[in-house]
Amino acid sequence: MTSLLADSTVQGAILPGKPMTFALTAQAPSTSKPSPSSSPQPANTTKPPSTMSYPSLAPFVVKRPWLRNLLTPIASWYSNAAGYRQLGLLSDDLIVEENEDVLKALQRLSPQEAYDRVYRLRRAIQCSVTHKLLPKDQWTKPEDDVPYLTPLIQQIRAAELEKESLDTLTIVKGH
Repeated sequence: MTSLLADSTVQGAILPGKPMTFALTAQAPSTSKPSPSSSPQPANTTKPPSTMSYPSLAPFVVKRPWLRNLLTPIASWYSNAAGYRQLGLLSDDLIVEENEDVLKALQRLSPQEAYDRVYRLRRAIQCSVTHKLLPKDQWTKPEDDVPYLTPLIQQIRAAELEKESLDTLTIVKGH
């Protein structure tokens, strides 16, 4: 077992014919050494809590005005170069639907928002199949590209974290 930090360790085993897997788990350092005959411990199967579907440096950039001013033109260029706006899509339409939290958030959409999302996706697929872009008047404008799914995902993850913290609550009697 190799120690990365004082409060975390990496566990893994190299077995012939098996892929090497590692899991980062937070543990207090142990004083007892494992016996050489003991089998390797399985990787931690619990899902680590995360706040987004993807890593973000946005809070770091927003706190520094000079960095925000430097990166704003680059970010707008990248959004335009990505091409999803030319297909009429919003940025939240690009979130992968294979995550359980995203599936729950999609179920919480209003019927009109769900219909609009499906329409945008089908129109983008049709444009992709025909190798054509939408007319310029149908492109998504930057001011219209507002998140509609990300707030729901954040609410779902906050509720899961609250449920997990309440499930692990210990009651101390006698106080």
